[in-house]
Amino acid sequence: MRIEKCYFCSGPVYPGHGVMFVRNDCKTFRFCRSKCHRNFKKKRNPRKTRWTKAFRKAAGKELTVDNSLEFEKRRNVPIKYNRQLWDKTVEAMKRVEEIKQKRQARFIMNRLKKGKQLEKEEAINEVKKNIHLIKAPHAGKPKQLEDKMVQKLQEDVDMGDEDN
Repeated sequence: MRIEKCYFCSGPVYPGHGVMFVRNDCKTFRFCRSKCHRNFKKKRNPRKTRWTKAFRKAAGKELTVDNSLEFEKRRNVPIKYNRQLWDKTVEAMKRVEEIKQKRQARFIMNRLKKGKQLEKEEAINEVKKNIHLIKAPHAGKPKQLEDKMVQKLQEDVDMGDEDN
């Protein structure tokens, strides 16, 4: 049994599930659900439909160039069954999947870092523009105000001493 890929959204199509469309030139198209089949019949481009894998890869939202993705390619070379080879292959598949998950997570985090940095810069610019709303006009000068008050009191005291 083979798990096929949906032609439209690149999702898995398990045996006995989905729809298969065969064109006049014998090219087969497998679809995971009626939503994908409908969009295909409407001649929509998967790279322009926002919820497909093709769109996400074309827009740079998912990892596209990586060596771990090479292992998913289909190989139509028949090999004689060997239990040890089978065990090694299954172990390798698990390891490759683990590596792929780590790389995808790192890619996503790097993508999010750029957004956070832009958000931070925008917030700083916003604060700089509207600093007058945050900071009172005399907030930066408490020491100067205190000195002025002391000076005025000193002058008043001096004036009072001169009068007496």
